[in-house]
Formats: sequence, structure tokens, C-alpha cells
Amino acid sequence: MLHVDIPTAPELRALIAARDEAAVSIYLPVTPETQAIGTARIRLGQLAREAAAQLEAAGRAKRTIWPVTEQIDDLAADDDFWAHQANGLAIFVTPSRLAHYRLPTRVTEILEVSDRFHIKPLLRAASVDQHAFVLAISEGGVRVVEVLADLPARAVKLPGLPRDAASAAGTTTINDRFASDRIHGAGQPTRLRQYARKVDAALRGLLAGREEPLIVAAAEPMLSVFRSVNTYAHLAPEAIAGNPEHIADHDLGARARGVLDAAHARKLAGLRALLDERRGEGRATTDIADAARAATFGAVDTLLVDIDRVVPGTVDAATGAVTFAVAAGADSYGIVDEIAGRVILSGGQVLGVRRDDLPDGAALAAILRYPV
Repeated sequence: MLHVDIPTAPELRALIAARDEAAVSIYLPVTPETQAIGTARIRLGQLAREAAAQLEAAGRAKRTIWPVTEQIDDLAADDDFWAHQANGLAIFVTPSRLAHYRLPTRVTEILEVSDRFHIKPLLRAASVDQHAFVLAISEGGVRVVEVLADLPARAVKLPGLPRDAASAAGTTTINDRFASDRIHGAGQPTRLRQYARKVDAALRGLLAGREEPLIVAAAEPMLSVFRSVNTYAHLAPEAIAGNPEHIADHDLGARARGVLDAAHARKLAGLRALLDERRGEGRATTDIADAARAATFGAVDTLLVDIDRVVPGTVDAATGAVTFAVAAGADSYGIVDEIAGRVILSGGQVLGVRRDDLPDGAALAAILRYPV
């Protein structure tokens, strides 16, 4: 199973608000395959040395630098930690603490050293569903398949999951109505709902606290029956049609990825259309300086950001005025990242996207609540 722990909204806000004379952000592509994780562990140690060099060049004291590298080295040496990974790893370090998050999405390697954390790549994990679960359910059987971004789909063992509808009802079949059934009114629809409720109860242990989509693969009437009893908040509106008994796990995974990709594409298309509409009203911009000023005054409703591009500099806390830096260093930070943080703290929505999803090759696109 893919091990993920995406930061909650309060945790993300805490990362955005954090300030320290030595704040190091590291993003690493990793793998859930333990036997192949050695390269990432070695690279983390190298990035710790690079972070120390940047802090030293910026004049930070050794008593500030060594606790940062020591904490990273401790994490790199932790065999238990590396045995349970996903596709991306985010690490945030100050001299006093280290926080890490395992991400379902693959990330580009990034090292950022500043007085604040670089949070933009985290937003991709929250913006795009690349990790999902498929519930393949029919009268004759039920199984759960985990769909991963870069690995084959695989079945998940789930305690308490009934074998099929008949066993869940305690009968040999749900299609014959015996005398006791007639007395108590327990026909096929009732038995299917009992079955579906037991499946839903078994899923709670797997899905508690998660936000990944659950995609149902089923034929009618089983599809509608499960939807009627489902208690998971992130059940996908689209389903994989047909009897899943005849669909292999890898095929379920491929169809689920199609569902996820289509949903994301529809969301982005709607936002691009809204961006074009608002531009004519003076309520949208792709200019970094304009977006920084709007974010500072809480005027940004929705912000799309290129998660891979870093534009170094600073943003004035009071006015939002931007000062661009010639090169990245410990005395600057990512301007787009800072804008994203201000939008989140003011209640706006931020989506991390790839460069091709933004208009005109821009680093960001902002939809405003009102003209600024």
C-alpha cells in the first residue's frame, strides 16, 4: 500500500506562517519499493551538505547550521522510515524541528534555503488526484484495488470485507426467497443493502482520515445500492461500469486513472474559461507583481501556480511590492511560493499545476475577487 500523509489545512497554514533564520525545504522523488530507495537516501545526505553551504554563505552561525544537518542525517539513517514511502517526499527543517510528508505525486527535486518554507510543490498533491481506491463490487464478490501514480494497481487486503452478497446475508443465495424471508420481507434488494453496508463498514478502517477518491466499479443495481449506503465523503461521481468480476486489477487501474484525469481536465478547463472571462473585467492577471499586490490585500480568489518554477526574490509584507533576485540564496525565497501562501492564509484557493496548464508560459494565473 502507498504510504501517504499529506499535510492537513492547519498544518499547511502553519508551514506557511513559520519563520526561522534557517528554514530548509527539500523535495525528493522516492519510491514505495524499499529495495530501490537507496539512491534517495544518499541524495538526501548530499542535499543536507548543500543546504549547510548555503546557510554558511549567508553568514548563519554554525550553532544554527549543525542542528539542521544533524536532523536530516538522522532521518536519512532511519531504516524504518525508508521502508514505508510513496512517490514524493517533502522535508521541512529548522534548527529546532523537522517535519516530513510522504506524497502520492512524484515531485521534482528541490532544495530551498530561506527564512521560510517552500510549500508550492505540496499543492500539487492537493490539486490532482493521482492516488485512488477502486471498490469492485458485485453480488458474486468484492475487492479493493489501490491505484498508484507510477506503479501497477494492486489489491488491498481489507479485514472484515465480506466474500460476497450471500455470505454477508448468511445464506447460500440472495435470489431465492424462503418462507422466513417472506415473513421478514428480506428480498434481494434488502440483502444487497445489507451486503453494501458491511462493505462500507469494512472500508472505514482503510479510508478514515483520507481524501483520495473512491471509485466504484459495478453494474446495476449494485452500483446504485452501494451509493445509497456509502458514508465516505470522497466517493467519485463517475463509476467504472460493468461487472468487475471480469475486469483484471490492472484494467481497473487504467480505467480509474482515466476517471481521475478527466475530472482534473474538466476542472482546469473551467478555471481557464473563467480566467479569460475575468481578464476582460480587470479581475484576472498572469503578472507576478500584480498578483503579489492582490494577494497581499486578500483580493485573490483562485491562484494557479507552476509547481516546478522558482522565481527568487522577496515580497514586501505590507504593500506586496516585489523585488526580484538575480539568483536563489538564503536571503531570498520563491516569490510565487510566497504569493501562494498569502492566498491560502486569506482564504483563497491555490492549485499547483504543470507549466503547460498555465496560459502564455506564465508562472502563475490569478482570478481576483475584485479589481486591484
